[in-house]
Amino acid sequence: MKKVLLVSLFLTVFLSFCSNIIDDNPDSHSSASLAQFRAGEIKEYQGKLLSPAVGPRDNSIQGVQVIDINTYTLRVTGLVNNDLVLTYPQILELTTYKRLITLYCVEGWDATILWEGISLVELIERANPRSEAVTVIFHAADGYTTSLPWSLIKEKQLILAYKANEIVLPPEMGYPLIVVAEDKLGYKWARWVTKIELSDNKDYKGYWESRGYTNEADINR
Repeated sequence: MKKVLLVSLFLTVFLSFCSNIIDDNPDSHSSASLAQFRAGEIKEYQGKLLSPAVGPRDNSIQGVQVIDINTYTLRVTGLVNNDLVLTYPQILELTTYKRLITLYCVEGWDATILWEGISLVELIERANPRSEAVTVIFHAADGYTTSLPWSLIKEKQLILAYKANEIVLPPEMGYPLIVVAEDKLGYKWARWVTKIELSDNKDYKGYWESRGYTNEADINR
């Protein structure tokens, strides 16, 4: 009897585990996966099936952040000639760009999403960065930080997104703003961004980078 009970318990746990793997795969596009789409979220763009705008699980350092948009501001500071502080409505007034880009997580999953937001280059140049600035550090509401080379941001014309799949960015994905770090692993995609700092420290290491993750974070490595 004990042996039967143990086998039964093992099968229950195993099947539950497998079920969780299937449900958590954002690219399976199963009924369970597609059920994550919210009202108004598009599921396809230019013939490409889109992933849900909410990933398989939260992997942030302090849990999903809830931002009071009425008091929220985005600051561009550091090695700039003019500190810049923008409210959310002011951000929405800037030129809008759309990018169909896949986010690759170090955990092994990926999500192809239509991102919409503002140009990081145009935003930072409004603050008139100094010539010695080589690194852009992103600060998040939960204390998270990461960075990208200023030259790479200009080369890739990266954006700071406030929409995903044509809906307002869900809190789980970083409302009000996420860095769309194209061709970089997910830990470079800072969420809940509150401050952008220009620095001359080319070796700056953010939260995960200071814990052993590569600072380059290239997806092809």
